[in-house]
Amino acid sequence: MNRREFAKNTFLASAAITTIPVSSFASAPAPAARTLKKGIMWDCIKVGKTIAEKFEAAKLAGFDGVELMSHLNRDEVLAARDKTGLPVSSVCDALHWKLLLSDPDPKVREQGVEALKVSLLDAKAYGGDTVLLVPGRVSEQVSYDDCWNRSIAEINKVIPLAEKLNVKIAIENVWNNFLLSPMEMAQYIDQFQSKMVASYFDCGNIVNTGWPEQWIKILGPRIAKVHIKEFSRKIAEKQGKGAGFDVKLLDGDVNWPLVMKAFDAVNYHGWTSVEMSGGDTPEGLKDLCDRLAKIHAG
Repeated sequence: MNRREFAKNTFLASAAITTIPVSSFASAPAPAARTLKKGIMWDCIKVGKTIAEKFEAAKLAGFDGVELMSHLNRDEVLAARDKTGLPVSSVCDALHWKLLLSDPDPKVREQGVEALKVSLLDAKAYGGDTVLLVPGRVSEQVSYDDCWNRSIAEINKVIPLAEKLNVKIAIENVWNNFLLSPMEMAQYIDQFQSKMVASYFDCGNIVNTGWPEQWIKILGPRIAKVHIKEFSRKIAEKQGKGAGFDVKLLDGDVNWPLVMKAFDAVNYHGWTSVEMSGGDTPEGLKDLCDRLAKIHAG
């Protein structure tokens, strides 16, 4: 496939999943029973010191599973998983910010590839099917096109292992000055031409510059997993962009009923994992889970 044919096919594929107007989500009836699962990101579980204690705290709070960080003690994770019965929904590459696949140093990128491989093996060992990856970061030192080309080249080296393990590499939308629109994210994912590269969609990370329901409509079947995060534009305007996350779920600017209907429209029925502060007490963890349940019901 030459570049012109690929661009045409990518455009047509994107257009095919964007035929549902976002405005129609608001009037669409909710399904009889959403089958979305309630997860929580590992670093948000502040209760307990050991892996076993954190699994137990998540279970007691009402979560259906956990998203782990990579490079943990596998034996301890498996013991905690089996004891609590909580599945591992996915694994986050713990070293992707440190060992960026867009780094100018080839040795750093090589280490990043090895870290991603470990993350995939971790996910497979735990019964998970997805690894969250931040593919790179654009900066004054790393140009946009270099970030694009380097990260693609490095991810391509890992796709054969992902396909062998049947574990997806899911690209998260984060504040890394890269993949700034849903159309671009879709094109980035599609050019790999592998079902093992997907989107890890973060609802809250979009709100500073856009609307999550619009991204969901365009990314559609590319979405492998979802982060549930809140954001307040008003707080961000007054206290700085990062402060916009300092708000409880349901108290910010994410239009959760519209977001849920957008997920319904693209037939997403998988994991939604909370990535929020507040889980430093058992009561705080339960509140996060209860708020997530309300979002699902909205």
